[in-house]
Amino acid sequence: MPVGLLKDIYTSRPYPARLMGVDFGTKTIGLAISNADQTIATPLQAISRTKIKSDMQALGNLAKAYEVGGYVFGWPLHMDGSRGASCDRVMSFIDEMSHYPQELGITPGMDMWIALWDERLSTSAVDDFLIHTADVSRKRRRDVVDKLAAQHILQGALDSF
Repeated sequence: MPVGLLKDIYTSRPYPARLMGVDFGTKTIGLAISNADQTIATPLQAISRTKIKSDMQALGNLAKAYEVGGYVFGWPLHMDGSRGASCDRVMSFIDEMSHYPQELGITPGMDMWIALWDERLSTSAVDDFLIHTADVSRKRRRDVVDKLAAQHILQGALDSF
């Protein structure tokens, strides 16, 4: 399973194929999807986290429905660039993905392509936009911030190609 920083593995990305952006949180998983040409990211939805198997089934249902070829996970580094507990949680979830190939729609013998993209301040950027530019209420922000953060992560990755 090729997993690494986007800058190190982008040449091996599946192309043309849709990529799924993932903003992995403790309560929700924000998701976004790219077009097959990997130029535009669109917010998809947020999955409320429950048990790992249920999370994988929900992720897999969407991955199969959108024919996802790879994933771009937000990599929540500290502001000084160091890894912390949030990075460990993301990597644990990615490691768990390898145990659920059927749920994720992975053909036996095929590898998942998973890139890590520096997501520092992505949720803050989305919150600032929703508050100051779009004037979105607190309740509505709570409903959309995770999928918009996933879009922000994925679009940043796509723009780096």
